[in-house]
Amino acid sequence: MIVADEPIAAGMAGRYATALLELALEEKALDEVAADLEAFAKLLEENKELERLVKSPLFTADEQVKALQAILNKAEIKGIASNFLLTVAQNRRLFGVGAMIKMFRLMVAYHRGESQAEVTVAEPLADKHIQALQAALKSATKRDVRLDIRVDPAILGGIKVKLGSRMIDASLKTKLNAIKLAMKEAR
Repeated sequence: MIVADEPIAAGMAGRYATALLELALEEKALDEVAADLEAFAKLLEENKELERLVKSPLFTADEQVKALQAILNKAEIKGIASNFLLTVAQNRRLFGVGAMIKMFRLMVAYHRGESQAEVTVAEPLADKHIQALQAALKSATKRDVRLDIRVDPAILGGIKVKLGSRMIDASLKTKLNAIKLAMKEAR
C-alpha cells in the first residue's frame, strides 16, 4: 500500500517554501503564486543561461537581482512570486530555488488535499495511461494525485513512481541490473 506523507519542511528549501505558502494563503493568492512559480520553473528548465545565473556563485547578489528582474518582467511574473524570487536572489539563495519550488508544490498539493507523484518513464505516456495511473494512485492513497511526469530514456522501459516517502521502481533497467547481479552471484 502506498501512503502519501505530509511534506516535511526541513532545511532552507522548506523554510522558504513554508513562508511563501503562508503568505500566498494570507493574501488569498495561492493559485496565482503557484502558476507563476510553475512558469518560472519551466523557464529554468528550458533556458541554460538562466540555469547558469541561478546556480553560479560567480554572480553577485545585485547581478542576479538585476538579471532576474528583467527575466520576470519579460515573463510577466509579478506580485508575490516575483518578490519571493527577488528576495531569494538578494539573500544569495537562488541556487536553491529549484528545491524551494519543488517543496512549495508539495505543500500546495497537501493543502489542496492532493498528493504529488514523481513519475519517470522511458517515453511519453498516452492520456489513457496517465488517467489509469492517476486512478490507481488515487485508489491507493484515497487522495487526488498530481503527476509530475519526466521522460528518461535511460530507464529503457517500465516506470518509476515516487509518492511521498515511497518509491516503486518497475523500470526495465533496474530489472536487468537485478538479473545481471543474480547471474554474477550464481557463478
